[in-house]
Amino acid sequence: MITHLIERRETVATAESLTAGLVCATLTEVPGSSAVVRGGLVVYATDLKAKLAGVDEDLLAAHGAVHPEVAAQLAAGARDRCGATWGLGLTGVAGPDGQDGVAPGTVHVGLAGPGVLTVRTLDLSGDRAAVRAGAVSGAFALLGEHLA
Repeated sequence: MITHLIERRETVATAESLTAGLVCATLTEVPGSSAVVRGGLVVYATDLKAKLAGVDEDLLAAHGAVHPEVAAQLAAGARDRCGATWGLGLTGVAGPDGQDGVAPGTVHVGLAGPGVLTVRTLDLSGDRAAVRAGAVSGAFALLGEHLA
């Protein structure tokens, strides 16, 4: 993925809730990533989703933090706030308990880019670590599909 971004002269940024920076950290494990990773926002607390990533406060009040449109707005916010070509936004429930009536393992991954604003919902199983790892893989898969 990093190679594809370098070849395309494009950049990426993240706004992460349940993964708390794991997507950005995983991206930066790759040599050369500094050429394409602009940065990331860790917006674990609901209020920071609005303050740092620009998620609509009314959306958060009406639907809670774990919602597909929240993921879309996180992605758009990451892209805008970090000045990146692509933005990834992740929100979900890692477990073991649900949140706001949402079951553990529910993850929404948003992607914002040139002419693209999309969300994929994942239904993951396992413990917290497995759900978070699956969320990272899901984010990379979604971005990768749009870089192919």
